[in-house]
Amino acid sequence: MDAIARQSQASIEQGSKSFAAAARLFDRRTRDSVSLLYAWCRHCDDVIDGQVLGFARAERDPTSPQQRLLRLRALTEAAYTDAELEEPVFQAFARVVRRHAIDRRYPLDLLEGFRLDVEGAHYETLEDTLRYSYHVAGAVGVMMAQIMGVRDEPTLDRACDLGLAFQLTNIARDIAEDAANGRCYIPAEWLQEEGVSRNMLLSPAHAAAASRLSARLVVAAEPYYESALIGIRRLPLRSAWAIAAARNVYRAIGSELVRRGERAALQRVSTSSRQKVLLAMLGGLQAVSATSWGRRRPEPARVGLWTRPR
Repeated sequence: MDAIARQSQASIEQGSKSFAAAARLFDRRTRDSVSLLYAWCRHCDDVIDGQVLGFARAERDPTSPQQRLLRLRALTEAAYTDAELEEPVFQAFARVVRRHAIDRRYPLDLLEGFRLDVEGAHYETLEDTLRYSYHVAGAVGVMMAQIMGVRDEPTLDRACDLGLAFQLTNIARDIAEDAANGRCYIPAEWLQEEGVSRNMLLSPAHAAAASRLSARLVVAAEPYYESALIGIRRLPLRSAWAIAAARNVYRAIGSELVRRGERAALQRVSTSSRQKVLLAMLGGLQAVSATSWGRRRPEPARVGLWTRPR
């Protein structure tokens, strides 16, 4: 299992440099479990898309995405039983869900998000986009929080909020890439207001509209980032630090998207190593404040935010 943990940490390094930087701030036990969970999430995503760490496989998988999804669901369900699991990533996943008593509904909710992708779901409103974001990111936030020892529903809602904010930022950054892959997560209502179709988002002639849509998603993510910052007061200090750092890095990506405007489409937006260090330092200050003085103050209510299904 130690070898699987090391492989999982390498998977984070290759799959998400932003999260990898923040994950180093966890204590060893939490970091190992988070890495194992991330490896399972990454594996499932890659299996559905026929990829390895987000890149095309050398050999094409002859099975359909629907068949692959069914197999992933069966193996995920088996991880909650005493069944023998041959694949290391599912052995590791079984270890994590048992160690931290992760409710099986959340990994299955993530797989439901992959089903939406496989079936080419349509998103008419922002609420529809948020529902999809819950499945592919909010549910992961809840599982991460359970690894950190969170059990109360209000704090799990805050953890879900961070996942929603991350996903809205990802959608804002990847508008052109998603369009090239035949996917669009921007609310159709917003497209209509801009007078563009999903196919037009690939055209440089509509770069201004794409930029405005991206900025609108960044604005929509902001209250969820704020809610998540309130939630870290319920975490252990090291976990609060790691989560605050990850929040700051992803939020900075959204800010940079808005700053660049139409130029954001020319190069994938990310944060530099120096920025990550500074944002991690800020996260440390936020974590200390939240877990000390923050716990003594009344917690603001989550007003007007989309809430995960119970």
